[in-house]
Amino acid sequence: MFSKASLIIFIGLLTGFVILGSGCKKEEDTTTITDPTTGGGTTTASTSTITNTGIVSGTAEGSTEVVANAEDLIANSTFTSVVAINFGTTTTITNPLAAAGVTITQSGGDVTINSTATAVDFQLSGTTTNGSVKIYSEKKFKLTLNGATITNNDGPAINIQSSKRVFVQINDNTTNTLTDAATYAASTEDMKGTIFSEGQMIFLGNGTLNVKANYKHAIVSDDYVRIIAGNINVIGAVSDGIHTNDAIIIDGGTLKITAAGDGIQADEGHVIINDGNITLNTVDKGISASYEGTDATIIPYVTINGGTITVKSTTGEGIESKGVLTINKGTITVNTFDDGLNAAKAIYINGGSIYAYATNNDAMDSNGTFTITGGIIVAIGANSPEASIDCDARTLKITGGLVIGIGGATSGPTSSVTTVRAVVMGSGAANSIIHLEAADGTEALTFLAPKAYSTLIFASSKLKASTTYTVYTG
Repeated sequence: MFSKASLIIFIGLLTGFVILGSGCKKEEDTTTITDPTTGGGTTTASTSTITNTGIVSGTAEGSTEVVANAEDLIANSTFTSVVAINFGTTTTITNPLAAAGVTITQSGGDVTINSTATAVDFQLSGTTTNGSVKIYSEKKFKLTLNGATITNNDGPAINIQSSKRVFVQINDNTTNTLTDAATYAASTEDMKGTIFSEGQMIFLGNGTLNVKANYKHAIVSDDYVRIIAGNINVIGAVSDGIHTNDAIIIDGGTLKITAAGDGIQADEGHVIINDGNITLNTVDKGISASYEGTDATIIPYVTINGGTITVKSTTGEGIESKGVLTINKGTITVNTFDDGLNAAKAIYINGGSIYAYATNNDAMDSNGTFTITGGIIVAIGANSPEASIDCDARTLKITGGLVIGIGGATSGPTSSVTTVRAVVMGSGAANSIIHLEAADGTEALTFLAPKAYSTLIFASSKLKASTTYTVYTG
């Protein structure tokens, strides 16, 4: 009775829940697909009600921004002069530009660079247990990490006091480790984390960078951070893993963050993820565009265009936008205490495979509208009054995709704009199977609930109008 093809589709696209095909005790109920009469609001249904007729897929909505910036590509820049700093028992400095704009001073293991030169590649290697690198530069530059281990006992490991763009090259086949102090020496300069820059930081290369933040954040920019490639591990941060004033853009690479604050936070800007393998273990939020000020020119938003993202948060939300959250593609798994997904203005899901499990709040929560045009979505919310999908009695629009949600409640699809049929059903026990099947044996849904719930919502083009379905549970 259970389709093998359905098993392959579900299991191949999502993790965190189980689809089964046989061996369950069956309790039967029937429901007939009808056209909608109401929609919107929060529903705690005890019977099965089809809320909409519809089409297979919808037109994508929300943001498609990827931030294509030619200036962020190192191929469009040339760095012809190499200044090398090798840490060890003594620090060896090779500076061919000493008379051409690059001045380097040293105090113990602390190295300070002042540069007015163009096209410079500063290369760091070796090990210091009580040292640092500080860079002042009037021009953009390249900072190559070539097997460097830098631990500073009174400040950041790398402190870039320049508003110009820096390309941080993590050389292939090297491991680099940066560790800052738990307490920083007094300074009039801005110092917020282990590797800090006043300007844009672009990470690339296929080597490994480990960062430990004992004072505050691990990777910090007062402008934006872009990760094009690299294996970057924040192995512990007192506050945030990556923290910026403007934006965080991730195009690729592997990023693993363990943080007592947020994993990725843009204070007054946005987060865009185009690709990459991202794993976040946080106490607070996983990903956040958090601006709530009064400056209308600052628009916080999160856009996910691809990648594999895993978030585990013990007290906070998984992915948060104080503006709009758009998911166009990607494989996203979120396990949180607070909301799995949260946006202040709107959530748009146009594709991807998304699993959100919240133990103490809504799985997916929009304080404005909520639109689903595609993708495979599983939302597991907490017990009543929390919901699987919550849009505060505003518009829930479903025009495509496949949606399964369980929790204490759910927002109902808005009939005037929803074009995919949906059914809202009542309670079920933990580890129980629910199976919907048409009279001709066609399967619409087979789902193993990971927890007890009061309400289940299911929306899919698999649901056909004027069709009687048998509901098996057990």
